[in-house]
Amino acid sequence: MTFSHSSSPGLMIYVQGKDRARCRCVLGYYRWLTVVPLWSPQEDLLAKGEAYCRRANALGADIALFPELWYVSDHHFVERSWSHDYELWRGKHLWGESEWQPGQEFAEQIGRWHAQAIGGDDPYLLHFQSLAQELRMAIALTYLERWPGGPRDTVSLIDRHGEIVLTYAKVHTCNFDPVEATCTPGDSFPVCTLDTAHGPVKVGAMICYDREFPESARMLMLGGAELILVPNVCDMELNFIAQVRTRAIENMVAIALANYAPPDANGHSIAFDPIAFTEHGSRDSLVVEAGEQEGVYLASFDLEVIREYRARES
Repeated sequence: MTFSHSSSPGLMIYVQGKDRARCRCVLGYYRWLTVVPLWSPQEDLLAKGEAYCRRANALGADIALFPELWYVSDHHFVERSWSHDYELWRGKHLWGESEWQPGQEFAEQIGRWHAQAIGGDDPYLLHFQSLAQELRMAIALTYLERWPGGPRDTVSLIDRHGEIVLTYAKVHTCNFDPVEATCTPGDSFPVCTLDTAHGPVKVGAMICYDREFPESARMLMLGGAELILVPNVCDMELNFIAQVRTRAIENMVAIALANYAPPDANGHSIAFDPIAFTEHGSRDSLVVEAGEQEGVYLASFDLEVIREYRARES
């Protein structure tokens, strides 16, 4: 099987081989796009996303993984200084009469962000469904999903036949962030069976902040996940990287994380397998760690070995 990354520090996973399922992951870094004069920013993002999917496919990837909220043309037009004065996450029903209320400018900024939310019939999703079918490669696509009461931070996994087989909305939304606090959190960690050219694999997803809660990966493992895809947008420093390694080992799952390159984050898309020990002793479970440059990076998971390890150690 192959899982690939596209457009922004992303991850591709690729499995190959007749007798042994081997999975490769491609990690890609991509900066936010500069607006091209005759295109809208979202058109630019779509075109760049497609270009990197095609590159991933040329490398033999089975899955292309986008970083968090790829199809949002600007994460940063909401003035972050509001967060120092405005405890948005407390909910309007908790505000006292004397508490500071958001001004019109803030409401307009939030409105602009929410306006980028899309539904399941949006041309963006349909475009990548068609592309996945053309390339015969799965694509894990991220976007702001239109939802009653506030949009959701979402990833949809499109299989190589062009069908959406998994849609996951971020459960642990960042309520300390005045923008993301307006999102509707997801309420479950679904797992799907992804059909690949080399056989089925059980796949689940977490998004960014979800990885900081051990329960996220544990629920996916209990749901049968063998591979967890993690769209991300934050600096992957030493402790966050250690979190990903730990989630992989403690749940005996492969994990691939796709991040943005500077200036939106610091790159370091990363993948770990769960195999901490072999007959030779302790081993480094790191599969690949990208640097800070924009690009596409390949990681390889041997699913047969992972399955044998899980059966032996659990």
